[in-house]
Amino acid sequence: MPEVAKIAEPPYAYRLSAPNSPKSPRVCRDAIAALLQANDLHDLADTAKLLVSEAVTNVNQHTDTQLIHIDTLVRDRIATIAVRDGSPERHPYPRDARPDEEGGRGLFLMQELAYAWGVTWENGLRPTGKHIWFELRAPLMEAPPTSALA
Repeated sequence: MPEVAKIAEPPYAYRLSAPNSPKSPRVCRDAIAALLQANDLHDLADTAKLLVSEAVTNVNQHTDTQLIHIDTLVRDRIATIAVRDGSPERHPYPRDARPDEEGGRGLFLMQELAYAWGVTWENGLRPTGKHIWFELRAPLMEAPPTSALA
């Protein structure tokens, strides 16, 4: 009997907008975690919460943009999350935080915990904003063991 190709589920795209306020990291991380859980990506929710919280906190602390957008694309057990701000002035990069510093580890955590991450500038040579994005991948589901007697 010929094998039937499994039809992949289409990708799902979501957008969350929030004001740039000290309350937004908590609201955004909880919303993205709920979104991932609703898409059966429970094993990505905790890491996504941490990284979304760090990215949104960076926007809050280092920009004067009024609105934060978070775009999430879910496909094939992969979540790509982009935190967008309208401030092209600062180039984010991971840095070595001193042990006594309270912050400064967000992009280092992103670099260590995400499958991939980066910064994308909007509108070419005269950027109007940027996206800090990261990709998380769920572990592949193990196939049930086959019986030797079958």
